[in-house]
Amino acid sequence: MIRLTRLNKQPIGVNSDLVKFVENSPDTLITLITGEKILVRESYEEIVSLLVAFRQRVLAGVDPSAYASGGPGVEALRRAGMSSPGVRSLPENNALGMPSETDQNEERG
Repeated sequence: MIRLTRLNKQPIGVNSDLVKFVENSPDTLITLITGEKILVRESYEEIVSLLVAFRQRVLAGVDPSAYASGGPGVEALRRAGMSSPGVRSLPENNALGMPSETDQNEERG
C-alpha cells in the first residue's frame, strides 16, 4: 500500500498490486487493473519511486530459500514466530460432508 494525495488534498492509500498505469496528463492519473481511475497530486516520478520502494521493502523480508525449497525455510519460520509448517488434510471420510468421487461414480450407476 502506498500513500498518495487526491487533488482535493485528501490522503488515499493505493494497493500497489492493483496499479496498471501511471500517466501525466497534466494531472497524474493512476489506472488500476479494475478500471478505476484516480487523480493524485504526486508526480509520475514520485509514484514510481513509491512503488519501487514499497516492492523493495516487501521483497527484503522474503527468504530466498523459500523459492529453492518450494516453501519457507526453517529460519524464516523461526523469525516469524512460527513452528514447522503443518499441512492439515481432510480425513478419509471427508469431514466437509461432500460426496467423494467414489460416491459420485456409484450414484451414476
